[in-house]
Amino acid sequence: MFTELSGQQPRQLKLFEVGTEQQVTPLEEGGSCFSDPSFASNKTQPVHRWVPWIAGFSSKFVRDALSRYLSGKGIVLDPFCGVGTTLVEAVLLGHRTVGFEINPYAVLACRIKLQAGQIALDELYHEIARFQSFYSDSIASAHTPKSTPPAGFKTRSEFYSPKVLRKVLLVQDFIATIADPRLQDLFRLAFASTMVRYSNYSYEPSLGRRKSAGKPDIEDFPVGRVITEKLLEMAEDIAWFQEALPGKSADWHVFNDSFFAYHKYLSPESVDLIITSPPYLNNYHYNRNTRPQLYWLGYVKHPRDLKTLEHSNFGKYWQTVREQAKLELAFSLPNTDIEEQIQTLRKINREKGIYGGNGWANYAVAYFNDCYAFAKAIDFVLKPNATALVVIGNSILQGIMIPTDYYFAKIAESIGLEIVRIDVPRATRVGNSIIQSDARVAGDRETQRLYEAVVELRKRPT
Repeated sequence: MFTELSGQQPRQLKLFEVGTEQQVTPLEEGGSCFSDPSFASNKTQPVHRWVPWIAGFSSKFVRDALSRYLSGKGIVLDPFCGVGTTLVEAVLLGHRTVGFEINPYAVLACRIKLQAGQIALDELYHEIARFQSFYSDSIASAHTPKSTPPAGFKTRSEFYSPKVLRKVLLVQDFIATIADPRLQDLFRLAFASTMVRYSNYSYEPSLGRRKSAGKPDIEDFPVGRVITEKLLEMAEDIAWFQEALPGKSADWHVFNDSFFAYHKYLSPESVDLIITSPPYLNNYHYNRNTRPQLYWLGYVKHPRDLKTLEHSNFGKYWQTVREQAKLELAFSLPNTDIEEQIQTLRKINREKGIYGGNGWANYAVAYFNDCYAFAKAIDFVLKPNATALVVIGNSILQGIMIPTDYYFAKIAESIGLEIVRIDVPRATRVGNSIIQSDARVAGDRETQRLYEAVVELRKRPT
């Protein structure tokens, strides 16, 4: 299956069939055969709760899908694995699992979670005790930290107050003394997953200044206590994971690469089940919103490093394509209105230049071109008769409702995949999927409602 492993660590709505002329009707009465896929429930679940994440799906959704679609042990793939919900649930059920993720902070979280079976708890508790002693002694003695903030990390206002910054740098000093790489990474993740909490920034849902959200700056904060609490939570969950893990090891691979490089890593027709959720057509900037973690963890040193991630992102971003000449779809999709929707979008507010409809039309085109490439990749890696479950939400661009799930399903069908169904387990969704639309203040308008769908695809037998 794996053709290249160098450097990797082994180890509620109507359910309906999609026909040629049918489209998603998210407001009909009915039930869904899937549980709510939203990430919210993960905030209280062991291991999944380690890292807050703006997107993704629930562990229950993944576990239900694994139980329903795999009768025996199989190979499970998540092409956009984020912080690892699919991967963790797959290994806990004894499956081999593979994930792709371009964001190195998310990859760190994935790998640490999946390494939980190999963490020696007595050593972890020893390091936590050593940290508490080091931190309290350093605070009491007015010790000057050796660590310094990342030089390239610039913000409009100070990210940490002077008192908080000193405490954060003391934490970095201690992490540098940990000899075991796995434990060191665990401490790094404990810091990274809490670091915005005691900064002068917050997620609303995008990262911005607390003052802009009407919140006061944080002058001081018990940084050491919060990180200790996070580490103890992790230790508790590691004990649970080791008890729950079948056997003594997990078989997993996480690639810090775009899934569009799948030919380098995966053999044809090698995957039993895909469970994933690609970025939505909402211009939510995952990489910029993890900028503090990327800089402080040392993955990014200069703004140009973020540009690489932006251009690798599924669907790109409006900011990366808005100034380009008119982009065209790389495929034809008869019996749909996708081209008409894009042309309508392109004509809106032309006088606004890059801020008008042409830039947003380019963004939509780039997104659906990546959907086309994604569908071809699914067809390449899936075994015959195997299933792909793709969680995706509709969007509203410049006041135009875009049925992203339906278009993606039809794109997949155009390259030979079978559409089993489009299921809408989440009929009403709030979030960042409305771009410059009065639908925000007219949320009861049936035609402008946001929903979240599961597109179920099957690889046809050869």
